[in-house]
Amino acid sequence: MAFLLKQARSIISAPPFEDPEDDAADPGGAAEKRQLAVPAGLHGQRLDRALAALVPEFSRSYLSQLIEQDAARLNGAAAAKPAQKVKAGDALTIELRPTPMSQAFVPQALPLDVVYEDEHLAVINKPAGLVVHPAPGNWSGTLLNALLARDPRAALLPRAGIVHRLDKDTSGLMMVARSRPTMDALVARIAAREVRREYLALAHRPWAGPARREVDAPIGRDPRNRLRMAVVDPDRNAGKPAQTLCELLQNAEQGCLVRCLLRTGRTHQIRVHLASLGHPLVGDALYGGLPAAGMARQALHARRLAFAHPVTGAPLAFAAPLPGDLAAALAAWGLTIGADDAAAGQLG
Repeated sequence: MAFLLKQARSIISAPPFEDPEDDAADPGGAAEKRQLAVPAGLHGQRLDRALAALVPEFSRSYLSQLIEQDAARLNGAAAAKPAQKVKAGDALTIELRPTPMSQAFVPQALPLDVVYEDEHLAVINKPAGLVVHPAPGNWSGTLLNALLARDPRAALLPRAGIVHRLDKDTSGLMMVARSRPTMDALVARIAAREVRREYLALAHRPWAGPARREVDAPIGRDPRNRLRMAVVDPDRNAGKPAQTLCELLQNAEQGCLVRCLLRTGRTHQIRVHLASLGHPLVGDALYGGLPAAGMARQALHARRLAFAHPVTGAPLAFAAPLPGDLAAALAAWGLTIGADDAAAGQLG
């Protein structure tokens, strides 16, 4: 178990992503028993607080869950509850069980569509429905698990070489580093806006106004719903600068096909910016979209990716075909991407 925890911490330790929190303990995993004595400095403390001080590698919430699962004993008797007070000299026994997080960062042989690969990096065409990184609710079956199985070197890299994310229900192209120098270089190039990331979006309502719109609107947590992001007033709510260049490709009676170029890379950026313009993505229930044209998931596809190779400097450019559900949705609304192909180099 100690190895799993160490491996998990090494993989998730680096920016730019936030670390997931511990989830409930897994009673089915291998357990480790520890016998402890309450020192004088913890006399009168709650049991869960005392354990958190004595076993600092685990969170207090996790240890409280173990107490409630009868995994802790105080002076030989089952501990009653996390709030039970302890005394100096008390004998504690705790059965430490692996958390789902500690068991999440393991190799899993999952199919991947590898568009490009060399000794330094890979480009993956991620299908909709594949979670990029383990987190509560999705501790396995992720892109990270697949990378660990595919390349032993991935275990030596923070986040297995993942340098940017796509949402679970967004399809398309992602870069993955295969060495630490490459990872650092790719993260720096994304921050310097030297990586071109171009998306196709199917949105509600026909587009009105200028065909090209440069959206410059800060994004932060929605103060009314912490599960969402929102365009915020930075004088009132925490937010980060966010810019998206949007270009209308075609209008339909029901909605519009839009090409989006990321200037920055904030969480849910395109989804939030298009919704703020009155054009939520088809199928994006979180931001006001509805299922339509056969699309039940958000209609967003990372179609083009271009950057200079971080080692050789050679220009690299990739395009991913539309997944079947999005192609069918365009056809249902009488839309086509022919114009997009012809104008692909003009957005920027």
